[in-house]
Amino acid sequence: MKFVDPTGRVIVNGLQGGFPLTSRPFRDAGAVLGLTEDELIDGVGQLIAAGQLSRFGPLWNAEELGGAVCLAAIAVPPDRFDAVAEQVNAHPEVAHNYQRDHALNMWFVVSSEDPARIEMVVAEIERETGLKVHPMPKRREFFVGFRVEV
Repeated sequence: MKFVDPTGRVIVNGLQGGFPLTSRPFRDAGAVLGLTEDELIDGVGQLIAAGQLSRFGPLWNAEELGGAVCLAAIAVPPDRFDAVAEQVNAHPEVAHNYQRDHALNMWFVVSSEDPARIEMVVAEIERETGLKVHPMPKRREFFVGFRVEV
């Protein structure tokens, strides 16, 4: 396991929860973190290349933009998990999935600018995998602040 270097630690700890919406966001964020624009860009790239950061980008509130989001889960036979993960992740409406120690062992979120597309994606995944997808539409929203200090 490769540990995050000091610059990576500054980047990860400093950029959780906000990023400047300016014409030079990496310059402006870097200034707050004590890094140059190039150091910040290079540092993010190194974290991604090392697999220490899986994603760097905005989280959009699809519902506020007129779209929809739905949590879903599947009971996947362990010997098919990787193959089913590829099938699920092939849909642009699915950002990623993750494995849980539960009968429903694969969980993922389907997001779409067209709310009707959620049901279509669920049906496509069921057809492609031959497995039942359990959609879990949101009934109430909770905000849980979550930070991971490294």
